[in-house]
Amino acid sequence: MGRPMARNLLAAGFDLTVHSRSPDPVDELVEAGASRASSAAEVARASDVTITMLPDTPDVELVLEGAEGVAAGAAERSLVIDMSTIDPQPARRLAAAFAERGIAVLDAPVSGGERGAIDATLSIMVGGEDHAFERARPIFEALGRTIVHVGPSGAGQVCKACNQLVVAATIEAVAEALALAERSGVDAERVREALLGGFAGSKILEVHGRRMLDRTFEPGFRARLHAKDARIVLEAARDVGAVVPSFEVVAAQLDRLVRDGGGELDHAGLFTLLAPPAAAT
Repeated sequence: MGRPMARNLLAAGFDLTVHSRSPDPVDELVEAGASRASSAAEVARASDVTITMLPDTPDVELVLEGAEGVAAGAAERSLVIDMSTIDPQPARRLAAAFAERGIAVLDAPVSGGERGAIDATLSIMVGGEDHAFERARPIFEALGRTIVHVGPSGAGQVCKACNQLVVAATIEAVAEALALAERSGVDAERVREALLGGFAGSKILEVHGRRMLDRTFEPGFRARLHAKDARIVLEAARDVGAVVPSFEVVAAQLDRLVRDGGGELDHAGLFTLLAPPAAAT
């Protein structure tokens, strides 16, 4: 996700300094006009705004607060935007810790997958102070199409948890429906066509339903990452006493898919747990 997002920032005319543990994305971005840094701290020292896009909460905490992390290089009155999907409570803690140093932090997770990152059509859900959001708006406009300031610190991550709940539950429902059609000996292609024209129609039925019928699960969003997000959803729900009974089933299915070796499949690979044995790949 980070690489195409960075390319869009370059295309929009932003000066960019980049760092990653993986050299290939950095090499590609430097060739496109970015400057190279040797650490997150060096990125922060070179930047008014530092953006992180990382897999999980511990990664964000390490990159922001660890040795040679963003905190070691960020100047007072700079801005940090974390666009990772992490737990809401740590997002709030990090924002408070950086605020003590005079540094604003926005939690701004995204939805739209790799395609949305490439096409700059992401949905961006933002938590943080109003002034920081307005400062970041031109950056967000270079990356996404739907940009919503949801509320104070942590609100962006809560919104993303809600997003991941709906997405995973809908993928599971589509998978179950198409598997039911196949097991009943009914043409699942025609079932999908009919459903798309009615109240059951959705982007997930359109895109992921097609992947299920074609048995093509090259990752747009990996199942192991959605399993991680499912943990965040369940923990966020427990923290506030919310009940998510249907999602608990979906979270268990994601865990099963990962345990069965499907963690690198697209999350539409939930279908492989349900499809008729003779047809599943």
